[in-house]
This record gives sequence, C-alpha cells and structure tokens, in this order.
Amino acid sequence: MTSISRTALLFLIWIGLAAGPALAKGTHPVTGEPLADDQSFTYRILDEPSSLDPQMTEDVAGAEIVRDLFEGLFNQDENGELVPGVATGFDLSPDKKTYTFHLRDTARWSNGAPVTARDFVYAWRRLADPATKSPYQWFMELMSLENNGAVSAGFKPPEDLGVSAIDDRTLEVRLEKPLPYFPQMTVHTVTFPVPGDIIAQFGSDWTRPEHIVSNGAYVLSAHEPGKRVVRVRNPLYWDNAHTILDRVEAHVISDEKTSITGFFTGDLDRTDVPMGIFQKLQKRYPDETVSFPRLCNYYVTFNLSDKGPEAFKDKRVRQALSLAIDREVITDQILGGGQTEAYTFTPPFVAGFKPPDTDIFWMTQDERDSKARALLAEAGYGPGGHRLSFTYLYNTSAAHKRISEAIAQMWREKLGVDVNIADVEWRTFLETRGHQDFDLARGGWCGDYNEASTFLDLLDSRSGYNDGKYANPRVDALLSEAKTADNPAPLYTEIEQILADEVPVIPIYHYSGSYLLSSDLKNWPVKNVEQNWYSKNLYKIAR
Repeated sequence: MTSISRTALLFLIWIGLAAGPALAKGTHPVTGEPLADDQSFTYRILDEPSSLDPQMTEDVAGAEIVRDLFEGLFNQDENGELVPGVATGFDLSPDKKTYTFHLRDTARWSNGAPVTARDFVYAWRRLADPATKSPYQWFMELMSLENNGAVSAGFKPPEDLGVSAIDDRTLEVRLEKPLPYFPQMTVHTVTFPVPGDIIAQFGSDWTRPEHIVSNGAYVLSAHEPGKRVVRVRNPLYWDNAHTILDRVEAHVISDEKTSITGFFTGDLDRTDVPMGIFQKLQKRYPDETVSFPRLCNYYVTFNLSDKGPEAFKDKRVRQALSLAIDREVITDQILGGGQTEAYTFTPPFVAGFKPPDTDIFWMTQDERDSKARALLAEAGYGPGGHRLSFTYLYNTSAAHKRISEAIAQMWREKLGVDVNIADVEWRTFLETRGHQDFDLARGGWCGDYNEASTFLDLLDSRSGYNDGKYANPRVDALLSEAKTADNPAPLYTEIEQILADEVPVIPIYHYSGSYLLSSDLKNWPVKNVEQNWYSKNLYKIAR
C-alpha cells in the first residue's frame, strides 16, 4: 500500500465533510427531514474496548467501533438483512462449498490504496494462524473453511486455508461442508480485511490513531484509553456521499448516574437505562426511552474443569442452584426494561429455533424451590449434609452487582449455601474466566448471526469460549450434524433439552435494548435483533 501524511488525510476529511450533498441541502436526501447543523453522535460505553483490531476485539463495544472503522464483505440493514459492503455479490458452486465473492472497484483504504481480495486473504489467514492468538480464532472453525482445523492447530501453514484471491476483485472461499448461513457470518468483525503492510510496520501499535489505516465509513481521530474513542468521516469511503454523521464519540463511563446526567445535559445522545427505572423514565420521557429485543443472553456458568469445585460435578447441585433463582424478580423488580426470563440458553426469538418443553418452565417458583432443596439434599448438601460454599465472579458494573447480590441472597435463604460474590474489572474478568480460575461466573453473549448455533456453539467442548469446559459428546455430535442439516431446528431443540437436564450454565434472562436515545437521532435499527448498527446509517434532525 501507498501512504499519505496524517495532515493530508485530515485535509481530505475536511474537504469531504464540507462537500457532503445531504448537508449542503440541509435535508435528508430520502426522507426530506431537516438536518441538524451538528451531525455528531456521542454515546456511553461501560468499559474500554478490548481492542480496535478486527481480528482481536472480543466485546460488543469494540465491535461497534470496528464496524465504523472497517468494512467486510457484507453489512446489515436496519432489519438485519444482508446488504453489500466491499462485496457486491457472490456466486455459489453446485455443491454449495465454494463461494466466489465479487468486490467493488471503488473500495479504498483510508490512505488511498485499493481494498483487494488479498486483504481479505491476509485477514482470514491471520485469524486462523495460532501465532496471532486471536481470542476469536474459534469463529473460523465455525465457518468451516477448508483446512482450518489443521491450520488453527499449527499442523498446516496459514497459506493452506481455504481462501484465495483469484484477482484483485475476486475472492474465492472453499468450505469443507455446506453452510447455509455462511454469508451471514461475514458480517462479523473478525472477517473484516486489515492492512498487512501497516501491521508489519507497527505491530500491535498499528491501531493507534497516528498509525491506523482502515476501510470503513469512518477513521480513528482520537483514542484515550479508558476515556473515549473518536472517529470522523472517511472521505475515501466508497459510499461517503450517503453518510451524514460527521463525528462519533464513545465515552467510557462506568458510573450509571454520571451517564444519565450526561444524557440530560446533552453531553450524550445515547446511554443505557439503569435497572429498575425504565418504566419511570418511559412515562416521563416517552420519545427518548426505547426498549426492543436483543439477540443476547445473560447466564451463569459453572467451572466444570479440574480446577472447579467438586460439588459442581454433580448435576443435582447445578440443577438445584438453577431452580432456586427467581428469574421474574430479576427481570421485573430489578431490571424492569423489557427483559424476558430465560429457561433456555438460546433466546426463543432466534430464527428457526423451537424451545423444548422443559419442566422448569411450567413450574411455579414455589415448586422450583421445593425441588431445589430436595435435589441438594440428595446430593449430600444442606441441613444434615455438607455445607455448599463457593464464590460467584462478575465484572464490575452496578447492574451486575445488583443481580449477583439478588441471586446470592436467593441461594442463601432457600438452600443455605455459603456464597461469596466478587467483582473484577473487565479485562481481568475475561482472563480469570478464560483460565478457569473461578467457581461460578457471570456470562453474557450476543449472537454473531441470527441462528441458534451462535449460542450453542459456546458449549461445544472445542469452543474457545467454553469457559466452564463443559463436555458432552452427544452435544458435540449434534452441533456438527446441524452444520449440514437441511433442517437443524430439531437438533438444536434436542441440545437445549440436554442442557436443561445437565445445567452446565444457568440461563437468567434474554436481553432487551433499553436506552435513553436522543429524539434528534434517527434510524436506530430497533428491528435488528443482532443490534449491528452502523454510524453511517444514522443522522440527526433539526429541532
């Protein structure tokens, strides 16, 4: 790639912003709405993003920023449907194992160099290469690329991965088996192209504002770790003419009261609604308080590895702890923002998923509590038996704290267990959970695509995100079979039935998006349950 100076890039940005056709007219080019002079969007995130490197980020906040800075083969519209990104379309071979993607010739890196098929090849090989140590390397396994298993294990070189550049504008991807939802998986940030020459030059510092080269609708203009991440319009983006927001800022704010104050003083355009006050806010500010289903779950995971407590090896203990949690108290009395109680790991609104008919769903809470006490006694714990004692770990957050305190109190009062709760900051939490240095830990997952496997694959014994190290050969076999099944729905239902019996995790609730959202900000994708939002699709109207 060629490069230009940062001063020249900022000049191009200024030129690009000044020349925006929508702003020149003062109205939205499609809706005709009058546009605000200030086209900036500022929002709150809870923690510093894990990374701004597409192949290294592993949290929601990081992925949101990466989707602005980089662009993959496809994007999603406001309904979650695929729309062209760098790719304009693809051909599929008769055996449904070879995809040929056609790339647009107007795609450019922020330094002016063309985005080519080789940039995707580099990124995907980088993801699969064990030397990269990507926390999302396992996602490539889910994509079923040819030779991925051998490459990820270090038995074959990255060059043997099933991805090739036929020419600058043609990317060939070869799968080991058909995968009907494969195109949907290319929306994930880990599949985005990255500039190999820039990474070679700057190493792990390549995502610093003074070094980064990206191909998305925005470029990184400032990054103050632990404080804020700022991106501004990229004048070289192929669809810059239809981008309206000029500037987007993510502010790291751990304190909920501070973020709420920031919203009402106009410093923030979006922030999460703290638990317990959604309904009150909605009555007072109906135009700015929104809630909608999200493709996410909140759960508790048991450490079933050799490091985990011996008591958790007995499924009756796990069943008892699950039964004793009154999920309605959490969703209605603590959260109160449209969340729904979870009795399956997979959210019931996932496309094509049919939840199993489980006993826990139909019981009253009194019946659950009674059965929980009986199961714990059978396992040798409780009155007259051993004292069950463990620590519950969560990452620092006022919401997580209240939920963990409520769950711990339920266990103490109903089952007589000794439970200690402990919180750590986000990065330490990920490392602790990932190394199985915990007893019981909070978990949360947002789907990478709208299909049940995006959740259930976390419980595959081979998954890099199976932090509890649950292993069931039948579950592994069903997940493998589902990858090529014409109708995988019954297989997913059977897996959930197994999980309901073995309880390697305790589903607590399924998320809703509960935001205070400025009424001036338009086109938030409330109908996209994956909540893959793109700043280039948002805009502000004049008051």
